[in-house]
Amino acid sequence: MNKTHSADLPFIAHLIELRNRLLHIVLCIAAIALPLSIYANEIYAFLAQPLMAHLPQNSTMIATNVTSPFMTPFKLSLLTAVFLSVPFILYQFWGFLAPALYKDEQRAIFPLLIASTILFYCGVAFAYFVVAPLALGFFTAAAPTGVTVMTDIEAYLDFVLTLFFAFGICFEVPIFTIVAVWSGFTTIESLVEKRPYVIVGAFIIGMFLTPPDVLSQTLLAVPMWLLFEVGLLFARLKMRPAKTKVVATSSTNLTSTINKTKKRRVKSKPKS
Repeated sequence: MNKTHSADLPFIAHLIELRNRLLHIVLCIAAIALPLSIYANEIYAFLAQPLMAHLPQNSTMIATNVTSPFMTPFKLSLLTAVFLSVPFILYQFWGFLAPALYKDEQRAIFPLLIASTILFYCGVAFAYFVVAPLALGFFTAAAPTGVTVMTDIEAYLDFVLTLFFAFGICFEVPIFTIVAVWSGFTTIESLVEKRPYVIVGAFIIGMFLTPPDVLSQTLLAVPMWLLFEVGLLFARLKMRPAKTKVVATSSTNLTSTINKTKKRRVKSKPKS
């Protein structure tokens, strides 16, 4: 379906299609969440491994609310289902939006959707396997003398979800860079000039999102800077053919104009 055909459809048809795609998303999440709920406690135990590895001996996690032992693992299984359904969710939204886009817009946006999904998963994995152990090790070691660390399971879930979301968004830096250049909001030259400020900004963001130690701050700032450079590289690769096309078109137009001028001069010469 092209953009013209999509515009000819009545408004109610778009609403029906959107409803059907949202229903497919809900069914997909439910189909994944139901079997995951059976292993909800095992999933939570896997998520809690970075903390359990740093808890003092004979120390465990606790549940301060009556419903927490059941609701917290169930909530995690539901969020895990949403996390695993992200590719299907993006596919449904793409199927709804693609008919309203031109072919060149589709070719530009579809790879970005795939890349953004992969980068988000990479950010979450980096937060779980690298950042979380360092952060939790710092926090448990910083407990004052006489204080026993006994983390509430619901508070821990909220903490790691915030950490995963923060790193998932930070790993989208290449997508933000490419979109900013392609949309004309900024230029590659301007971003290159602002590289020192970008590096400083990455360390400032790392300071707020990680514990107050140099190692964990660097573990976030350095990947953000490298991902910024990756975004610049892909933006250059995309802009170069466009510039070449513009130059070639300009040269063709100039040649055509010169030929037309010559023909006019030949016609305007008086006959002898």
